[in-house]
Amino acid sequence: MPSLILATGGHNGFDHWEPTLGYGLSIRKQLVHSFGLQLDYNGGTVKGGVSSNVPYITNTNGNRYKAFSTKFNQVALSGVFNFATVDYLRRKNAVQFFLNAGLGVVYYEPTVTGYTDSSFPTASTSSFKSSALVMPLGAGVKFRVSDAVAINLGYNENFIDASSFNGVNQYPKTSHYSYGYGGIEFSLGAKSKPHLQWANPIVSIQNEYLTEEARLQRQIDAQKAANDQLRADMAAATANLAKYTADSDGDGVSDFFDKCPGTPSGVKVDGAGCPLAVAPAPAPVTKVFVTEEDRKIVREAIRNLEFDFGKATIRAHSFPSLNRVAQLLIDKNFSLKLAGHTDNVGSNDANMKLSKARAESVKNYLVDKGANASRIEATGYGETQPIATNKTAKGRQQNRRVEFTLF
Repeated sequence: MPSLILATGGHNGFDHWEPTLGYGLSIRKQLVHSFGLQLDYNGGTVKGGVSSNVPYITNTNGNRYKAFSTKFNQVALSGVFNFATVDYLRRKNAVQFFLNAGLGVVYYEPTVTGYTDSSFPTASTSSFKSSALVMPLGAGVKFRVSDAVAINLGYNENFIDASSFNGVNQYPKTSHYSYGYGGIEFSLGAKSKPHLQWANPIVSIQNEYLTEEARLQRQIDAQKAANDQLRADMAAATANLAKYTADSDGDGVSDFFDKCPGTPSGVKVDGAGCPLAVAPAPAPVTKVFVTEEDRKIVREAIRNLEFDFGKATIRAHSFPSLNRVAQLLIDKNFSLKLAGHTDNVGSNDANMKLSKARAESVKNYLVDKGANASRIEATGYGETQPIATNKTAKGRQQNRRVEFTLF
């Protein structure tokens, strides 16, 4: 928001102010309808002197001065509160009153003109550079020209945490200066969205309420029409009900859908009213039991089962007993669970893979001999289920095994 600054006053020993022009730029983020954060930059020159009644002022060192001119640049962050409007019944406000307060830094370079006479000479001019915290407080009014442009008029009083803004240190007095400004404000952002500071929340709520009321009324009217149509459909369905419910042969299928009328009483029919085919009697189920002889074949296969060291390759002398197990599975259609186990020599992952591979190797051998693969389950447990201690060679030998469970 570019502004034209007019320095008009302040607190120091000089009582005659000279109006001057300044410049400024503001950037504001509107957070809600009534509040926004604003970053301000202002610059210019503040001038003043003494009146004819008081020919000079004196600083803390006793030096006399009759005029000053201070160049300044100021940056401040302020909160802007929109507290009133004159358009409460419009969706967009046209006039907005606001207050602002903030904190910043002012950089200033005062130049003072000394008061000289024969009894007390003072340097004609002197200057220095300094900076201090500043607290701007102000108020103003905005006039909306369009959705994107507004005229901003206001007044700010700037309280400085220093005593030398006018170049004359009069501690403990602190300096402050004021300015009135007029500027043009431009709103950035999508044109489809209303600017928050101009949108009237009261009217927006009222419009939303009226819109929702109209939507609900349309919904009620549509539901009423749907109910009227439903009642008409139900009346038509009642009128035709007799045609769809008559069942002359009593088979549970109405005459309208019955493709086999005259079905004898007690005969079961399908959905078309035709007799159902009589299912043949189920074949007798022969139960096969696991005998002691069957278990003996399995135990012998377990005793004779050996693999090459560290591999899943079955040694040839194990084949005859495995062949008898395969023939048993074929003859009696048994199911078989194979569980591979190892000792604790080697890593957990390697032992798990080896136990699984050995169980799968036995399964593949039995399937190759004609056993039903779907009835054989092969699982590896690695070293997780020992049946003896792994601290002795004998115990580790017992733990290296493939268990057969026949069922």
